[in-house]
Amino acid sequence: MDIGYARVSTAKQDLARQLDALAAAGVDPAHIHVDKKSGATTDRPGLQAALIDARAGDVLVVHTLDRLGRTVRDTLNLVHELKERGVGIRTMADPLAIDTSEPDGPMSQLAFVMLALFGQMERTYAAERAAHARAVATANGRRTGRPTVVDADKLEHASMLRDRGFSMREIIVKTGLKRTTLYRHLPPRSPNNDLGNRQTG
Repeated sequence: MDIGYARVSTAKQDLARQLDALAAAGVDPAHIHVDKKSGATTDRPGLQAALIDARAGDVLVVHTLDRLGRTVRDTLNLVHELKERGVGIRTMADPLAIDTSEPDGPMSQLAFVMLALFGQMERTYAAERAAHARAVATANGRRTGRPTVVDADKLEHASMLRDRGFSMREIIVKTGLKRTTLYRHLPPRSPNNDLGNRQTG
């Protein structure tokens, strides 16, 4: 029996293409398991259900090999575990065909190792590119990550309170803004301001 597994990294991504491919390959929808989880997490109940469902002689069918493991080692360990149980793995869309249900096929085994390595290399390169982009942005004085939406009126009020000598704790209480937000968004204090005296008038 063929058992299908499909995964996307976030809840906003669509599983339709993988599910359509599994259906076209003849996998019974009752035996298709899905996850909307990053491959970096071990909490993938769909994959666990697929592994529990698999019996000796079955084949686990996936769109591409990178749907299965977090790393090359994880993927190799999973294939070894399934092989010990008599369960094969077949991919549908990888550029090199993989079907470990034919253990005597040397090209299938070679393709599996190469694709696992290429997938790991791409994840490594992507992480390096992202880290480099963040470093360049930081060096150029640009913030990275999601933009923070701050109430302009509250920020103006906080700036006024700070210039009048209120402590950061008092400003937090009066404005409801977080300390990290205040440190990030408040403009520099005027050098002419007397920091030691609170001006209440």
